[in-house]
Amino acid sequence: MASSSNRGGGYYGAAPYRSREGLSTRQGTGSDEIQLRIDPMHADLDDEISGLRKQVRQLKNVASEIESEAKFQNEFINQLQMTLIKAQAGVKNNMRKLNKSIVQSGSSHVLHVVLFALFCLMLVYFWSKFSRR
Repeated sequence: MASSSNRGGGYYGAAPYRSREGLSTRQGTGSDEIQLRIDPMHADLDDEISGLRKQVRQLKNVASEIESEAKFQNEFINQLQMTLIKAQAGVKNNMRKLNKSIVQSGSSHVLHVVLFALFCLMLVYFWSKFSRR
């Protein structure tokens, strides 16, 4: 820990910009300019950089895994969509066949009803003809 004198105005009034032990910033002359001063007493920056590199590598690995998982799931969804399209086509084809079969059997049913009605009328006609005698 740095002493409280280092946190105060010791770094050119950079107390509000102090980021961590060994680093301090101060506003430059321009409004978008920041100056960075490295304190040699706390020079463990190499360890910090190594740790950051390790974290970046881990994040790259995680991103790579996420990408491969996303590709796998995308391919899986595409296969499911193709299966669904094929199933829909099969159902549509079967419905067409079923409707055609219903229409054909329905027309033969009507034919049977008409033939039965003609037979009944002929029966009534012959019965009335023979009953007069």
